[in-house]
Amino acid sequence: MAKLNVNGRILDVAAEDDTPLLWAIREQIGLTGTKYGCGVAQCGACTVHVDGQAVRSCAMPVSAFTEAQKIVTIEGLAPMGGAQHALQKAWVELDVPQCGFCQSGMLMAAAALLAQNPRPSEAEIRSEITNICRCGTYNRVLAGIQRAAGTATSG
Repeated sequence: MAKLNVNGRILDVAAEDDTPLLWAIREQIGLTGTKYGCGVAQCGACTVHVDGQAVRSCAMPVSAFTEAQKIVTIEGLAPMGGAQHALQKAWVELDVPQCGFCQSGMLMAAAALLAQNPRPSEAEIRSEITNICRCGTYNRVLAGIQRAAGTATSG
């Protein structure tokens, strides 16, 4: 039995120590916004925050976490009170997703970047956001991050 702090709630999770955090989040906790993509921490569809850092949850066992560590999933990204995160607003305004499968991971990676660097350059965004989008919406993702950061260039 693991104790995890997910989206501000301490939860008992019935999972084997080697169960990937992704599966504990989806199967035991029931939060299905975090997606399974590759299973080897390459695509980023499973990205969550752990103490503010973007972490690919498919390759991290639940035994690696304590209840003191704050895990945030896409369901916990928006501030309390129902308001959208600036990235979520930008995603909607710019119609960023195509199929949408990778977008929860993209949003979580982008949110971690903006938390560490509120006004990243285009080069910094391209360097830091390594998630894979099968539909190829990279230019719209870039534009969404820039809009949320207030660094969008006209053109």
